[in-house]
Amino acid sequence: MTMDFRLSPELSAYLEELDAFIAKEIAPLQAKDDNQRFFDHRREWARTDWDAGGLPRHEWEELLAKARKLADKAGHYRYALPKAYGGQDGTNLGMAVIREHLASKGLGLFNDLQNEHSIVGNNPFVLMIRDFGRPDQQHLIEDMLDRGAFRPTFGLTEPDHGSDATHMETQAVREERHGQAGWRIDGEKMWTTGMHVATHCCLFARTSGQDGDARGITAYLVPAHAPGVKIEEYLWTFNMPTDHPRVSFTDVWVPDSAMFGPEGGGLALAQHFVHENRIRQAASSLGAAAYCIEESIKYARARKPFGKALSENQAIQFPIVELSTQVEMLRLLIRKTAWEMDQMSKPEVEKRLSDKVSMCNYWANRLCCEAADRAMQIHGGIGYSRHKPFEHIYRHHRRYRITEGAEEIQMRKVAAWLFGYMGPRKQAFAEMDKV
Repeated sequence: MTMDFRLSPELSAYLEELDAFIAKEIAPLQAKDDNQRFFDHRREWARTDWDAGGLPRHEWEELLAKARKLADKAGHYRYALPKAYGGQDGTNLGMAVIREHLASKGLGLFNDLQNEHSIVGNNPFVLMIRDFGRPDQQHLIEDMLDRGAFRPTFGLTEPDHGSDATHMETQAVREERHGQAGWRIDGEKMWTTGMHVATHCCLFARTSGQDGDARGITAYLVPAHAPGVKIEEYLWTFNMPTDHPRVSFTDVWVPDSAMFGPEGGGLALAQHFVHENRIRQAASSLGAAAYCIEESIKYARARKPFGKALSENQAIQFPIVELSTQVEMLRLLIRKTAWEMDQMSKPEVEKRLSDKVSMCNYWANRLCCEAADRAMQIHGGIGYSRHKPFEHIYRHHRRYRITEGAEEIQMRKVAAWLFGYMGPRKQAFAEMDKV
């Protein structure tokens, strides 16, 4: 039996193709018309419309859209999607390698994950529509990818329940209006990211069952400007600008055709892409951590206080050694897990690999924060300033220890698998308990 840890020639060549595309198309756009202000020390000021609730400035979002359009024209943006939708049937391993590669380059128009922007997109809604949408909803894929006429956001989290989606106060009840069957929706959602530019909110509401039941929650595609939909406030965060509002839904009515997926089975939609999202996000955090480490090494070799290079001090060396060791080990786990995901179906991933995905995700996010913090320390005052990107990387990636499943939830899942409360070892431990 052989073990080959090398990247395939095709994937290595594609990384080179992406680098060439960035140099030819994206870097000139970033350098044009002082667009660099969105990436240098002015970035938070340049990106944020402080007088409009802290929303992203129009010029910033317009620049990102131009970059994505260039990437789509070149065939990169839809890499992970099926060929039927203009993609390349990109694998989980391919996406993990690409996401790490781009993040390891630092900040730039090619990949700035403050708002999930990348020249190689994620686009989870495409496969959600393919797999859960009715035949009359399939056109939304083309509307989203080709025309920009469908721009969905996600309305799942609620103010009083956070990560617990099963205790959902938003309610949807059957109600006929003007002779048409439909649903009346009342409730409130938090962190409905992108609502300011969305055409629809993929809203989750309880339609049956009791608090704590996973069944009985239904998803609806609610028009963002439907009567009764109100953005109550934009939540200013550690990392500005903000496009994360609290939204209320008061006496909002939608027809039956707005239902997305099966009645009562809405949480399956929310979980549909969770493993792919988490492994890709872990790879991005890994790449950002590697960037912070490499920049620290270069600075420590060049900086010479008291007549000798910083890098000669073990107080500088040893923390970087530990971080670098973790990067090497985590890279292998992420790529192995992503490769294994490619060998099985989504249901099998949930049953056989969910713990490994959680390991990758929570540890990569923590590692990135530690690497950014160490980079600030090694760079001293300039590292703490916004003239270096480390504070930006820290502020952005710190959120991933909460979103995509808080690290405590990830660790709880791993623990449940280790101790046999769920996962493949559950049966074995149940037999032990009988003895």
